[in-house]
Amino acid sequence: MRVHVVSDVHGNSEDLAKAGEGADALVCLGDLILFLDYADHSRGIFPDLFGVESADRIVALRTARRFDEARAYSRRLWDGLDREAATEAAVRKQYAELFAAFPTPTYATYGNVDMPPLWPEYARAGVNVLDGETAVIGGWRFGFVGGGLRTPMNTPYEIDDETYAAKIAALGEVDVLCTHIPPEVPDLCYDTVARRFERGSAQLLEALHTLRPRYHLFGHVHQPLVQRMRVGATECVNVGHFNATGTPWVLEW
Repeated sequence: MRVHVVSDVHGNSEDLAKAGEGADALVCLGDLILFLDYADHSRGIFPDLFGVESADRIVALRTARRFDEARAYSRRLWDGLDREAATEAAVRKQYAELFAAFPTPTYATYGNVDMPPLWPEYARAGVNVLDGETAVIGGWRFGFVGGGLRTPMNTPYEIDDETYAAKIAALGEVDVLCTHIPPEVPDLCYDTVARRFERGSAQLLEALHTLRPRYHLFGHVHQPLVQRMRVGATECVNVGHFNATGTPWVLEW
């Protein structure tokens, strides 16, 4: 059995269309949308609406962790515009391209920058959307938990710790735990380029010790200090920033 796994697609529909080649199934761990590319400030919904100079400014503020200033600057840019309508129109355009690129079968969950209410409109037959749910793939039980936890970044799909913990509890025992965010382990949460810790989940870390899955697969941290490590009986793997690499991580058994 061969499964290809991607995360943090961020608009890379071209490589996504090839990601399932040679695999029995594709697993996607979210963040399909590209709001703003921190490596190339000309790409994404934000610069399309407000220009590259505005994108440069917002990235500089966020990188400096000046989140209040970043939010105030963003509010000024949006003043007079219908933010919800403009964002949804741009997201719909990206989702139409990205969901069309998914092979069959695909098993997908949400990232913290995704908009879950729109997914049912684009998930055709063979594209299975799971959150707090399981699927059997090649005889192994895969559990999926989507979204991220609350942060100062205030991205579209952040949820409270209790809701996130309930989704983990709903899975039961699994062979492969699939999430967007990592467990709360410093080496797995630190981004070496952004030079900050992304938020991981203490509940996920607890689940690794109690459920003891074979693998825990996740993304979210684009340039992790450590890409892979063992926690107890579980091999934890950051499957990579697919937007930049265009290459899926491969799981075979």
